[in-house]
Amino acid sequence: MNLRYTLYVVITLLITANSAFAQSDMIKEAITYEELYDDPYAINKLFVHLQPLYTELFATNVNAGFGLGANYLHKDKADFFANFRHAYSRSTDFVRNIAYKNSSVANKPNSFTYMELGGTYHVRDEETDTETKMILYSKRYQKGNRWASHVPEHTIIPSKVRKVVGARLGAFAYATSIDLKRVAQEQEVVIEDEFGTFPADLYSHTNQSVTGAFVGGSMSWIKNMAIKPDKGYGVLSDDLLLTTFLDFMFAPSITIEDIQYRDPVSGDMRTFSTQELETKKVGFRLGIEGKYNRELSWAYGAEIGARPTVNGKGFFALIKISLPVYSTNLDYGREAFGK
Repeated sequence: MNLRYTLYVVITLLITANSAFAQSDMIKEAITYEELYDDPYAINKLFVHLQPLYTELFATNVNAGFGLGANYLHKDKADFFANFRHAYSRSTDFVRNIAYKNSSVANKPNSFTYMELGGTYHVRDEETDTETKMILYSKRYQKGNRWASHVPEHTIIPSKVRKVVGARLGAFAYATSIDLKRVAQEQEVVIEDEFGTFPADLYSHTNQSVTGAFVGGSMSWIKNMAIKPDKGYGVLSDDLLLTTFLDFMFAPSITIEDIQYRDPVSGDMRTFSTQELETKKVGFRLGIEGKYNRELSWAYGAEIGARPTVNGKGFFALIKISLPVYSTNLDYGREAFGK
């Protein structure tokens, strides 16, 4: 019992001493700084994204590839955006790859391709005061007088943030291969023509094209500030443009190709109808996007939801990275003065 009590006392003293040491180490001198700028309305107008990587867990067709994107901000009234994505190759286009290796039909499998064009009207666009947490980095950390696991120092700076509530509207279109055999089995649909049913033991795929529109809302937070501490630290900045959104999607046009199959006995090309397949024309998505107000930077985005497609195969989760992102304020004018 005495041994347990002694260990308890020793551990308590060690924790207390460590806590006291940590608190004494955190006692810092106040930081003085010069504000270089703090204007969330003074941001670039055009952003062009090169996306070397996106990956999408789409129940219809898992895929990964590259993309392009663009954003254009029109004053404080609206902003417009465009996105394009395409699978890298057959090996990163799941259903297409399986179709090439196993399908018995004559249809050539589509590559996954997605396009969208839309805009956001600023229903409310206002600037408010807030506080920004700035991480302090100093070269002193490289000289051995800080533990490797030292928690980065930070300071809280009064700043401004621009909050934008938006109404979104746009159009989208995509094409993909679909696993017809699995979809037909899950929906308990028989694929047939006037002479009979498609052989159940054969793997089959087909292609799907979807065109539709989306409407929704968004919330954006925009900061554009920089400070210069008087000594010991470099210039600190926060210029993040962060947007979250919710869209409802509707696709009046969902086209599924009929199956073209050459009968091995007669040699005739037979056409099997896919019109019995059920589709779901409505969907939704939740998303987040972040980029920085710099001439050259990077951006990120993620979405999750249910996309219009064959019934039961709408779920998707998307992650995309843009690197690099080029941006400009499109102001190339220069003042001129007469001599």
